[in-house]
This record gives sequence, structure tokens and C-alpha cells, in this order.
Amino acid sequence: MGTESRESTAKSGLKRPPVAPYLTVTPASAAIAFYIGAFGAVQKALMPALDGLRILHCELEINGGALMLADMFPEFGKTRVPLPNEPMAVSVSLEFATGTEVDETVARAKSLGATTETEPSNSFWGTRVAVIRDPFGHRWILNGPIGS
Repeated sequence: MGTESRESTAKSGLKRPPVAPYLTVTPASAAIAFYIGAFGAVQKALMPALDGLRILHCELEINGGALMLADMFPEFGKTRVPLPNEPMAVSVSLEFATGTEVDETVARAKSLGATTETEPSNSFWGTRVAVIRDPFGHRWILNGPIGS
């Protein structure tokens, strides 16, 4: 099924990654601005909700991958935004080409309101690593090779 699904997606002209995180954020418009400023995201799709207040769907390209996001829609399912300082069950990982990019991204993200859980440091597994929380409560792990 997986191969058929990818082949039919390719034939239809859609270029979607096989796996992409889908975040619930509020307000989604502010999160989009944050991800563009902090991570250099590029907006690929945007669908406003019929209420004119919320975003039903947004697709961003970040660091060569895809991130989907939307405002909370309790009328469509059981999603919610993260609560401040709550333990997270999921993190989004960004793999950079250089360790310097980790430091630069953390600095940009902090200037836009993110907080650090782990300041950039050299890990025992061989990467420059940092962990941040964006202003909307989502946790991001950033990695890049040491000495690059």
C-alpha cells in the first residue's frame, strides 16, 4: 500500500513527503510568522477557515521538509494546543548541515519568543544539539554536525 500511495501521489502532481508533522497552534497566523522568521520556512499552501478568523490548513517547507499546521478546531476533532510547560509527547527534529546553523537558529528563535530547554552544546553522539520551545508550546530538537 505504501508504494502504491506514493506512486499515485506522484502521478497526481502532488509533492508531499511520506511523513510530516501536523501541529495545532493558536493563533496559527502568528505561528506561521514565527516559523518563517525563526526557521526560514516557506509557505506552500494556506486555507483560511470559513469563519474568517482561523486557519484551517497551512503547509510550510522547513529545512527541506514539510510542516503542516492549523488553528484548533474542536468542532472537527479532539486536538488542542500544548499547555505552557507541560511535558511533551512529541518533538519536531530539524537536522542542519552545520552546527553553526543550530546556534544561529536558536538565536533567531529566542529573539522571536522561543525559550531554550537545552542551550546549544556538543553532544556525546557527535552533533551540535539544542532544544527549544516555540511561543506556541511546541518542542523542537535541532542537530548539526560538530566542527562544521
